Amino acid sequence: MSDPVVYVTREIPDAGLELVAAETEMHVWDGKLPPEKDHIIERLEELEADGLLCLLTDETDGEVMDASPNLDVISTFSVGYDHVDIDAAMERGIAVGHTPGVLSDTTADFAWAMLMTTARRTVEGSEYVLADEWETWGPKLLTGPDVSGATLGIVGLGNIGSVVAQRTAGFDMDVLYTDAEPQPDVEEDLADYGVDAQYVSKDELLERSDFVTLHVPLMEPTHHYISEDELRAMKDSAVLVNTSRGPVVDTEALDKALENDWIERAGLDVTDPEPLPGDHEITRHVPEKLVVTPHIASASIQTRDKMATMAAKNLLAGLRGEELPNSAVEDWQRK
Repeated sequence: MSDPVVYVTREIPDAGLELVAAETEMHVWDGKLPPEKDHIIERLEELEADGLLCLLTDETDGEVMDASPNLDVISTFSVGYDHVDIDAAMERGIAVGHTPGVLSDTTADFAWAMLMTTARRTVEGSEYVLADEWETWGPKLLTGPDVSGATLGIVGLGNIGSVVAQRTAGFDMDVLYTDAEPQPDVEEDLADYGVDAQYVSKDELLERSDFVTLHVPLMEPTHHYISEDELRAMKDSAVLVNTSRGPVVDTEALDKALENDWIERAGLDVTDPEPLPGDHEITRHVPEKLVVTPHIASASIQTRDKMATMAAKNLLAGLRGEELPNSAVEDWQRK
């Protein structure tokens, strides 16, 4: 009996590819940029593929799923799965896997790195030195707000948001959060770290917070969750950090906010559009008011290896007809 055929839409870490290669006939897209949707359809059709390992950059809808009559499983190398049409997969009996939980600590660490970098103007300081502008120590040179003792507003107290909250213990911060509903179990867990997280409305969080950090999935209710009204409601000294999904923030509104000093600064690891062109209008605020990184919040070596392994195990389980270790369908149904 021949091995099942799988198509992988990008080179993921070897920790995952080696597992897949050992049990399948594996074909991997080796381009630097993601393959076009038409190309994925073409390859699935040519290969009559049994499995697809994709990334969050790959639109995976019914048209893609219908390209191969043998397709049994889709495994995405990502926590989020908004790029996969779960309804279409369920209609076709196709299993869908994702990689939840694995990147919570890594992404939370990066959210803190972005918060500290944006508040204390380290990128701006580096540019200042490289431009040969550093002439002397100055009492007002590149000052920024204290993080210690400030109020942090967390939008979404889920896996990542709760880990972000844990780390406030070392900074003696007041922690506010908003979510679809209060999270008393998470509040209780955070109390063990010495963190008193207080549930408030979205409006109150924006009004009171010195720093606002976003940790929500991209869904219809969270699309442009932060737009003009929200940015106007924030303190003019506030810092906004987004490591969730780009469209959670209205880019045009944020551009206005930075231009008109509605808020002090912003740090973005995700953008809309993504990738963000270097000549996009909002980049004129870099580095004085804006720090932008290329969606690297989960980019630690250890985390990416774990993600690759999870994605491979989901794929192989689906090919064997077994229950997926991490089913996106089950997660979607719970929501």
